[in-house]
Amino acid sequence: MSTPRSRRPRPSRSQRRAPNRRPSLPPTEPPLLRTRFSAAQLLRQFHQLLPVSLLASWLAQSHLAFYQRAFTPLITLWYCVFQRLSYRHTLSSVVEDARSGGADRLSPPGKKLSDQLTSEATPSFSDARQRLPLKLFHKTLRHTAAQVGRAVQIARYYGLQAALLDGSTLRLRHHRDIPTEFPAHRTGNCKKEPYWCLARVVGMFCLATGAVLDTAMGSLQQSEQHLSFQLLQTAWKGWLIIADRNFGVYSVARAARAAQAQLLLRLTQARAAKLARLAQVKLAAGLDTALTWTPSPHDQCPPGLLPEPLLGRLVALRIARPGFRPFTLYLFTTLSAQLCSAQTLAELYGQRWRVELYLRYVKTQMGLATFECYSAQMVRKEWLSGLIAYNLIRWTMAVAAARTRVPLPQLSFSRARELLLGWLLRSGDRRPSLRSWQRLLTRVANARLPKRRHPRPAEPRAIRPFQKDVAKLFGSRAQARKQLAIANAKS
Repeated sequence: MSTPRSRRPRPSRSQRRAPNRRPSLPPTEPPLLRTRFSAAQLLRQFHQLLPVSLLASWLAQSHLAFYQRAFTPLITLWYCVFQRLSYRHTLSSVVEDARSGGADRLSPPGKKLSDQLTSEATPSFSDARQRLPLKLFHKTLRHTAAQVGRAVQIARYYGLQAALLDGSTLRLRHHRDIPTEFPAHRTGNCKKEPYWCLARVVGMFCLATGAVLDTAMGSLQQSEQHLSFQLLQTAWKGWLIIADRNFGVYSVARAARAAQAQLLLRLTQARAAKLARLAQVKLAAGLDTALTWTPSPHDQCPPGLLPEPLLGRLVALRIARPGFRPFTLYLFTTLSAQLCSAQTLAELYGQRWRVELYLRYVKTQMGLATFECYSAQMVRKEWLSGLIAYNLIRWTMAVAAARTRVPLPQLSFSRARELLLGWLLRSGDRRPSLRSWQRLLTRVANARLPKRRHPRPAEPRAIRPFQKDVAKLFGSRAQARKQLAIANAKS
């Protein structure tokens, strides 16, 4: 007598369709930040973000001579940051805070700034910030970024810290030497002289904390790839640089490898096809092959470097997300296949979108999209001052998230800025207490973004035109005044 065979359970509909399903990118939860310091130690580290000893050594390297004034270099640097941190980015707000005693604790012994200021005029601070060297702002920005890494344990990916590289443009007024260093932008076949000038900026952001690691500024005649060479002049050993298709070229990859950094770059389909031909493989979804990126005669090489071949991997992965059109993702990385799979690389590259949010915070929340400066040197200083103020906020948010074990992307940047500015204004004339500092970190950790029941719909990147009942101004204002005087001569 034969025994009946056991029947296999019938697979469900989702299981039957699983082999034909394209890989998708699930949203990855950001790792939690940690810190080994107490609240008192973190308060002392906060005061070290602008240390007096380092500022003195940095000023000693400058060829300029500084003597004792009401606005010392330390007070001037702090008020440059305070000006971008406050809601009114004006010189009058700085003078108002200085006269109320906001920087008396930073003054030399026996010389309070509030006692020395007897006028409401702003040229004293305006002249003081013009005397500060530009390198001082660069070094302060890098110092604040390094302090963020010391205050919290930054999450690592495959033993590396992740940095996001991206660029944007800024709008400048048509004043003095600004049109010379940042030529005005012409649109279409317009023959009239434009009024607005545009500057191109490139920044390196920390993926875990959102702090600005370094930045470069230039005119529109300089590409973002060329500006990225300035950021890659220093060593980036232990960092993984993630960038989009605009930076997926040989010159950027060669400069990053010369800076001892690892790479994860997105490629265009044409460039990926070119690399596939070099590796003698067919470019198709599911491709994951090692190759040597040999530059062609058309590939540019960074200045001072030889066009040497680069070892890496070419990955092609088909991405299908619910509600989105499927596409093929082409990646070039220097990470080995034994260290990370293609799907893991795609998930890591999916976090590159955070740099768009970081740039939005910098331009909208910090008010760095448009500058009203009268010199190109002051434009660079205000840009760096705004990034230093941005790093102060990011430092406070990272510390608050690490102490309460809350994911950093869930905290509100605008609310953290309000709380930090209020705490600084309240503790301006006296040393802040540990209790007020702990209360600040608790409130920052509790200021979280709302959990929306329904996701926001995709909106077009466009604005509605707003027409005022005022004639548009073309050309210079001086010429417009002459024409106005001629037209109204008989009135």
